[in-house]
Amino acid sequence: MVDILVLVDHDGGTPKKISNQILTAARAVGGGEVHAALFGDKASEAAGKVGAYGATKAFVWEDEAAGAYATETQTAALVAALEASGAQAVLYSSDPFVTDVVARAAVRVGAGVVTDAVDLELDGDTLVATKPIFGGDMVSKCHVKGGRPQFIGVKANAFTAEESGGGAPEVAALDVTLDEKAKRAKVTDVVEASSGGRPEMTEAAIIVAGGRGLGDAEGFELVERLADALGAAVGASRAATDAGWYPHQHQIGQTGKTVSPQLYIGAGISGAIQHRAGMQTSQTIVVINKDAEAPIFSIADFGVVGDLYKILPPLIEEVGKRKL
Repeated sequence: MVDILVLVDHDGGTPKKISNQILTAARAVGGGEVHAALFGDKASEAAGKVGAYGATKAFVWEDEAAGAYATETQTAALVAALEASGAQAVLYSSDPFVTDVVARAAVRVGAGVVTDAVDLELDGDTLVATKPIFGGDMVSKCHVKGGRPQFIGVKANAFTAEESGGGAPEVAALDVTLDEKAKRAKVTDVVEASSGGRPEMTEAAIIVAGGRGLGDAEGFELVERLADALGAAVGASRAATDAGWYPHQHQIGQTGKTVSPQLYIGAGISGAIQHRAGMQTSQTIVVINKDAEAPIFSIADFGVVGDLYKILPPLIEEVGKRKL
């Protein structure tokens, strides 16, 4: 059995979907205790909700220094949570936002790190992670040699969040000691990116994505209109983001975000292996492309061969009519 600590990401006192997925995975695979670590504003409120997904104890840090995200302070908190929990493994969202913290924490405790896991299994008292390589063409099984602890980053939507029926967990306040070194960097201002009221990609049930076939940045206006009609998030291929047509935080693929919505609509995306690696687990895939030989058709549930500029406008209009 392995006791597991899950680094929980939360927003406004509510654990994010990816964190609930990881808690579910930890409960299923470890066989031991599942603990949660939560930092920042309203962490205590979020902590009361992690028991529903299997956490029996939550370690919370709500100090003033926890309110603003800075690498050194978050690292100190994660190390403190790991020591307090006594866990043999740490699971976290394989997201660039926490990569720096996890790397520093692993160095401090002499641990190894495995990233981008899409499956987990227990081999004796060692967690083994399955991760895609070569753009998803192959998978590898990885584990940390030389004992514990081990840090494993889990890809979004690799697991399905399932409630355990558990009650509220025991909540413990962390005592995090910050030396002068940890206080060197301070957040002086925060500018939040505008989402236009759309859901975040890794949380969205529907995603509408655009690619090189849009022709230019103005083409994303059609993608946004369809997304808004469906209540969907907006995604983009690497070709589109590299061209500057849409912000990089919306990139889907091997070097972007991994998504698995109930419905994925791709317009003007050819379907290079790097992009498919980030969306091929979507439940229903609909693609629109004028090239009938585009690779993305090989994984599509429904495909439309044609000019997206002739297809999207009437589609948007029809969706609007059916919402009335």
